[in-house]
Amino acid sequence: MDDLFKTEPRPPLAEALRPKSLDEVMGQTHLLGEGKPLRLAFQARKPHSMIFWGPPGVGKTTLARLTANAFDAEFIALSAVFAGVKDIRAAMEQAQENLDRLGKHTLLFVDEIHRFNKSQQDALLPFVESGLVTFIGATTENPSFEVNSALLSRAQVYVLKSLNETEMRQLLAKAQKEALPHLQFDDAAADTLIGYADGDARRFLNLLEQADNAASSAGIQTIDSAFVENAMTLNARRFDKGGDNFYDQISALHKSVRGSNPDGALYWFCRMIDGGADPRYLARRIVRMAWEDIGLADPRALTIVNDAAETYERLGSPEGELALGQAVIYLAVAAKSNAGYNAFNEAMAHVKRDKSREVPVHLRNAPTRLMKELGYGHAYRYAHDEPHAYAAGETYLPDGMPEPGWYRPVPRGLEIKIADKLAFLRKLDDDARK
Repeated sequence: MDDLFKTEPRPPLAEALRPKSLDEVMGQTHLLGEGKPLRLAFQARKPHSMIFWGPPGVGKTTLARLTANAFDAEFIALSAVFAGVKDIRAAMEQAQENLDRLGKHTLLFVDEIHRFNKSQQDALLPFVESGLVTFIGATTENPSFEVNSALLSRAQVYVLKSLNETEMRQLLAKAQKEALPHLQFDDAAADTLIGYADGDARRFLNLLEQADNAASSAGIQTIDSAFVENAMTLNARRFDKGGDNFYDQISALHKSVRGSNPDGALYWFCRMIDGGADPRYLARRIVRMAWEDIGLADPRALTIVNDAAETYERLGSPEGELALGQAVIYLAVAAKSNAGYNAFNEAMAHVKRDKSREVPVHLRNAPTRLMKELGYGHAYRYAHDEPHAYAAGETYLPDGMPEPGWYRPVPRGLEIKIADKLAFLRKLDDDARK
């Protein structure tokens, strides 16, 4: 009798619309289109171990489940966040039972495989090698760094991509047709929700479900952008502060500065701020850019970025971010030089591989009479007493070491004048040695 009053909870929209076949999967056409790798693997009906690498909400779990269905295999799912070696052994026992009792192969899906440590990943190897299970791992992190080489060598890596705007609009149409026929979105509202979903299908469907609940409470059926902004909770866009996405965006920021593109540099800076990156970390990276890519071509850049970092410390967010943003613009438009950066790296590399050379006697310090008697500092020429404040013909390198020429000024910014001065001094040297 209790069953008469029992109601099943309504599944979340993302679960209700989970694809039941490959043809229902949104996106990933580079893998699932006709003649593409995953489509061919399904058609061949020959299971193999795989790793799905991609951002959240792009279908990694869905594809794993569809793989099990396509190969008529039992499906065991583990989360690397919660599972340990004990859970792996239990899963293997279940896989053996599936084989012995049901005559069915098992597909083992490990979500967030990068969370498994080395011993946990090693525990999977014997069972993958024996063929007891077909292994599928899902990860948002680069498997080259996060998955053991032994396990990685036994699995084919498939890279999944965020859904593009067209695919998100197709998902919206599907959701309206199958679950939300009573709800309409104007173009601006759809654009806002798609923007905040950031290519994440699961997040997008959760936003649509939130919009449905909010609209029901407000008694409306058409949602516009004002309603989205005022009645819904829109969290920051996807941003993994420790993963590949983080370092990819830092790389894009740095390369936009180096490429003298202020709009590109400002875009990536604002993307990272919007995503929750620590402005202090960004400030440190911006200071690094000033030394690495602008250097002595425009020494004012170094002052500006340090002042911007200090301004942020005084004002905090969001006011201090304006100073950092303007520093980024300045770096992008400043004259560029990596001459100092290259010279430092070449000098360091030389010192690491070269022998320990003695300091020439004329350059040594002579604080005692004994040292003076030994010739320390003898014949040292005080540059300020020489014409042009330069001791023409003097050498400042260890005896027998040729002039390496590490510092080569570029023909941009202040380094044009630096190059002219160095050329003048070299001429004085040549004249003195004649």
